[in-house]
Amino acid sequence: MARSVSLIEKIKALPEDRIDEVEDFIDFLVARSQDRALAKGFAEASAPAFAAVWGNPDDDAYDAL
Repeated sequence: MARSVSLIEKIKALPEDRIDEVEDFIDFLVARSQDRALAKGFAEASAPAFAAVWGNPDDDAYDAL
């Protein structure tokens, strides 16, 4: 909790234009996190559909790469 209070105090001490930059950066971090979670979800959801294609003896050589 002390860390968040310290961070809030630091942000409050910034000039308005820098606060806008901090907010933009936070928005970027949130969006990147959401994008990664979405990509991971798509990969997990598609794995069963590709299992038959990927899980065959002809493609075993690629597993070693």
